[in-house]
Amino acid sequence: MRILITNDDGINARGLEVLHAIATEVAGPGGEVWTVAPAFEQSGVAHCISYTHPMLIARLDKRRFAAEGSPADCVLAGLYDVLQGEKPDLVLSGVNRGNNSGENAVYSGTLGGAMEAALQGLPAIALSQFMGPEIAALDDPFEAARTHGVDVVRRLLEHGFGPQDEDYRIFYSVNFPPLPAAEVKGIKAAAQGFRRDTSFGVEPHVSPSGKRFLWIRGGDQRAETAPDSDVALNLDGWISVTPMRADLTAHDALQGLGRALGSGAEPAPR
Repeated sequence: MRILITNDDGINARGLEVLHAIATEVAGPGGEVWTVAPAFEQSGVAHCISYTHPMLIARLDKRRFAAEGSPADCVLAGLYDVLQGEKPDLVLSGVNRGNNSGENAVYSGTLGGAMEAALQGLPAIALSQFMGPEIAALDDPFEAARTHGVDVVRRLLEHGFGPQDEDYRIFYSVNFPPLPAAEVKGIKAAAQGFRRDTSFGVEPHVSPSGKRFLWIRGGDQRAETAPDSDVALNLDGWISVTPMRADLTAHDALQGLGRALGSGAEPAPR
C-alpha cells in the first residue's frame, strides 16, 4: 500500500511522527509512506490553497518533503509533483495537536488536507488528538492516537469511503480523547458537535513600539455540546469518527427555499 501523509502543525511536529508510525504499520511490509508537510505551522488555514503565489518545495529525505504551503497545497504537491501522478491508496492528515471536534472542524488545516484528497477522489482520514489536563503529565501526549490509530484506520479502510464515482467523496475525521491510551473506552460514529455559548474571538495587545496587534483566541474546548456529538464523546473517553463531505449545500433547506423563491424546483439528487 502507498500512503501519503501530511499535517498542519508542520514538518517537525511530533504528531506527524506519530502519524508516520501509524501509516507505516498500515502500509505493511513492502508498503510506502510518503510525507509532504508544511515547512511551517499552518494551523487554522482550513482548506486554503496558495492560488495566487508559488510555493517552495524541498526534499528532506527519501520520501520526505517540506512545502511552504497549506496542508491542501501539500496534498496537491504530493499527488502531482512528488508522486508524479501515481496516486496513493490512502491519504492521512495529522495527528493534529488539539481536537478538531465541533466547530473546530471548519477551521482545521488538518481536515483541509483530507478534504483536498477526497476532492481528488482518494480515500482520506484526518486524525486529531484532543489535549487536556488528563494527559498533560504523560511523556507522550499522543499516546491514545499512537496506540489506537492503526486499528481505527484499518477499520475505516475495511468499511470503505462510499462510491468511487461520487462527486463529493466521504472522508473521515477521527478525534482521540484526552486520556491515557488504557482509559479509552472505544470507538463511536458521531455527528459534528457545536460548542454552545463560546466561540473564537480576538485579544488585543500593544507592542513596545505602540502598535496594536490582535491575537485570535479560541473558546472553551469543554463547552456543552449535543449528547453523542464528537465533542461530547471525546470528553466522555471515546474515539469519535465523523464522516464528512466537502459539499457545503444545506440540503435540508433546499426544498423550502425553492418554494419561497417560487421556483417549485425539486432539490438535486444527492
